[in-house]
Amino acid sequence: MKGRQILLDHIGEREAAALMVDGKLDDVLIDGDTPRPGAIYRAVADRPVKGQGGMFVKTPDGMGFLRQVKGLAPGQTLLVQVTGMAEDGKAIPVTQKILFKSRYAIVTPEAPGLNISRSIKDDDLRETLLGIAHEVMDGSEMGLILRSSCAEAEAGEIAEDIAAMEEMARAVMADAAGEMEKLTEGDGPHEEAWREWVAPADIVTRAGCFEDHGVLDALEDLKSAKVAMGGGAFLFVEPTRALVAVDVNTGADTSPAAGIKANMAAAREIPRQLRLRGLGGQVTIDLAPMPKKERRPFETALRAALKADGIDTVMAGWTPLGHYELQRKRARVAIRGLLP
Repeated sequence: MKGRQILLDHIGEREAAALMVDGKLDDVLIDGDTPRPGAIYRAVADRPVKGQGGMFVKTPDGMGFLRQVKGLAPGQTLLVQVTGMAEDGKAIPVTQKILFKSRYAIVTPEAPGLNISRSIKDDDLRETLLGIAHEVMDGSEMGLILRSSCAEAEAGEIAEDIAAMEEMARAVMADAAGEMEKLTEGDGPHEEAWREWVAPADIVTRAGCFEDHGVLDALEDLKSAKVAMGGGAFLFVEPTRALVAVDVNTGADTSPAAGIKANMAAAREIPRQLRLRGLGGQVTIDLAPMPKKERRPFETALRAALKADGIDTVMAGWTPLGHYELQRKRARVAIRGLLP
């Protein structure tokens, strides 16, 4: 099937959302068992960890870990927001830089000023958006970022979204005193899909739509480490406790260009596989053999795929053994433990 489809369903009791592009699974969100990114707590500072430059904080869902803690003292109450997925046996990653993020607007309580996404280039549109922002945020001391999705939205929708986020931000930021408590849950998969998958798409909300549209079959494929890339080339994606190992193979192709062809295909496919599998942290790629002069085209292709991917990823570079390393934000729950 051609085009984009957003499917909202459940896997067992877990809320889930899938994005299909031309009949192929492009993204999937599944609710996990750990606190959702974006959740906000009234927490209590516990103890500093000088060697790691941070501090443990107590939350109702367990210990959190906060970096950049200058001026904090044990026992102090503070507001923190979950920034990513908690790893097994580790503290919940949190920050004091709280954001209230929706489809069109991001309200920034600690960073005043009205800003518009740099991807919106049209000067007239920028002026129109700035006028909407000034009107809705009039008298507020909080900041605002209008997202790139505003480019295709109606003025009324944008204004309504800004007002809702500003109201929520005021309510939460005014609730900083008291015992530790979870103040917001963070967005579930259905809400996150509405917030982030903004390109035009057919939306299907019927129960059982995952099975009807091939999502369950695509998820079944993710249980295997092996990924076919066409032309006989394939790669393996295998998470370990320390890192994610990616092994690129040329398969039966023995031509002189086999290595670069497989590696270029891998550059385009690896971000998708990491996204679908919910994998982050350190990623080490063992590429197929290729001349050093071909490294730059590989990096260019990988950079373009990561930019389109949208999850913060640092291209760390080449190792002495010729591997390529990435450092990727743990923005998703690893789905290997969530599938039946």
